[in-house]
Amino acid sequence: MRILLIEDDAVLGAAVRDQIAGDGQSVDWMQRLDAAHDAMAGAYYDLVLLDLMLPDGRGITFLKALRTRGDVTPVIILTALDQVSDRIEGLNAGADDYLVKPFDLAELSARIGSVARRYTGNPNPIITHGPLDIDLAARSIHRDGKPIQLTAREWALFEAFLARPGQLLSKTQLEDKLYAFGSEIESNTIEVHVSRLRKKLGAGIVETERGMGYRLGAP
Repeated sequence: MRILLIEDDAVLGAAVRDQIAGDGQSVDWMQRLDAAHDAMAGAYYDLVLLDLMLPDGRGITFLKALRTRGDVTPVIILTALDQVSDRIEGLNAGADDYLVKPFDLAELSARIGSVARRYTGNPNPIITHGPLDIDLAARSIHRDGKPIQLTAREWALFEAFLARPGQLLSKTQLEDKLYAFGSEIESNTIEVHVSRLRKKLGAGIVETERGMGYRLGAP
C-alpha cells in the first residue's frame, strides 16, 4: 500500500514512518495540511493517517473536505484528543478508525491492515489462491504447506494484486505501491519484481497485458 502520513510531531512521525516502511508499505510523510493537499492531488493513496492538530489547521476540517468531494480513501485518525466527543466527531466526519496517542506501533500496523482489508471487501486476513494459503495479517504465504519468503517489495506488489483481483494495474500504479516520493525508480523495476513473484509463487500468478499492465492470475 501507499500511505499518506500527516503528522507534525517529528519524533512520532519518524517512528510511524519507520514502522510502516518496516511493514513493507510505501509512506509519504507530510507535516502540514497544505503539503498533504498537494500530495493527494498528485498521487493515489490507499490510506491516510491523520493527526487532528496541525500547524496550519485542523485535521477534522481536512477530513470533512475529503468526504464532501467524494474521496473515499480510508482514514485513520491519530490524535491526543481522547474525549468520547472527539472520537464521535472524527468518526461522524468520515474516519474509518481512531487511535489515541500514545499508541503501540504494532497496534497501528494491525489497524492499518484491518481497515485495508475492509476496503477490499474481504475482512478475513486468511485467503486462498490456488495452491497458496495467504495470511495478510502475518504477511506469510504457504504453497502446498511449505512457507515461501517474499521481500518487503515483493510482498507490497503481491498485496496490490490481491487487493484488486482481476483488475488490470498499470506499471505506474504498481510503482506507486513500491516507492515514496523522491525514491529512484529504475525502468525495469516492476518487470524484475513480477519475474521474482512468478518464480516463487508460480508462473501464472501474474498475467501480463502487453503495453497495458498486469493482473492477478486465475487460481
